[in-house]
Amino acid sequence: MGWLLAHRESDRLAERLIRETVVKEGVACDQLTIHSDRGPSMRSQTVAQLLATLGITKSHSRPHVSDDNPFSESQFKTLKYQPDFPDRFASYEHALEFCGQFFHWHNHEHHHWGLGLLTPATVHHGRAPEVLAARQAVLDAAYAAHPERFVRQPPRPLTLPREVWINPPADGSEPRTLELPRDTHRTAVVSNRLTRSGCNGNEKGLTPYRRKSLCCNSAGNRT
Repeated sequence: MGWLLAHRESDRLAERLIRETVVKEGVACDQLTIHSDRGPSMRSQTVAQLLATLGITKSHSRPHVSDDNPFSESQFKTLKYQPDFPDRFASYEHALEFCGQFFHWHNHEHHHWGLGLLTPATVHHGRAPEVLAARQAVLDAAYAAHPERFVRQPPRPLTLPREVWINPPADGSEPRTLELPRDTHRTAVVSNRLTRSGCNGNEKGLTPYRRKSLCCNSAGNRT
């Protein structure tokens, strides 16, 4: 994951953010989809040429659809609803310090409901199976010690969603709906009734997904 704080938005800054993040994460050609709003920076020729060179598929929100980038909107809410989010930043340095601490917490400490109460870093670096197996071992021990506490079945940890959508396809006889976990920090999760097909909101290292995706919003120039 990459992020950038700047005094103003520009196509050069968007290009720099994408290029540096792709290099840092070792993203291979034809592996990544970047979804963004329709801001001028993300629709610029500078960014379009970079994405074509790196083999990155670009995706934009539909015109006049304000909630067409739910992952980015969810992250904005998580950021602004932090108890220590200031009314205003005293300086650029103040904002940079706050964002650095926030993104570290968000990626390494915050357990997301939409990720089976795992952290994004755990999923991104492929450690989800190990953590879920450890959780299952704890639950198995609890069940063996007190089976009477579990009425219906042995306990199981939350699992990762098999796929995540920004806009589920509308083809097929049965309507496909987007489900949101009951959590203040919501992450879009597709219904298990859907067939496996591809794009998701996580990055490198999560094997249950076939394709990676980043979400950008021109207001924050982040991926």
